[in-house]
Amino acid sequence: MKTVLILIPLLWELHAAGNDGFGSTSGLASWYGEAHRGKPMANGQPFDPDRLTAASWFYPLGTAVRVSLASEPRRSVVVTVTDRGPARRLVRAGRVIDLSHAAFSQLADPDVGLVEVNVVGTKGKR
Repeated sequence: MKTVLILIPLLWELHAAGNDGFGSTSGLASWYGEAHRGKPMANGQPFDPDRLTAASWFYPLGTAVRVSLASEPRRSVVVTVTDRGPARRLVRAGRVIDLSHAAFSQLADPDVGLVEVNVVGTKGKR
């Protein structure tokens, strides 16, 4: 119960930061791909790993966010939040966003699996 009471304000703060279009967060990013192709996302559309999309709890669906490598900030990709994720247990472990295979590929070799990123909400929705 204590964990829930601690996480609720934290998640609300991150969610509210994303709502104003300028919120940012840092943490781990991973990717999801072919195994999920065609499965419905939170926005009701089928997932396409070849599009620049992401799953996040911290930004409203349809929000464009810039995801940059923490170690190389010039390396970045703008994605649209179309799904919810990562899994809550992964969020507790530091994961902040799951990227489509195409989006992750613009940041790093997908074989690395996880990268440290900075995520910044952009003004408005895509």
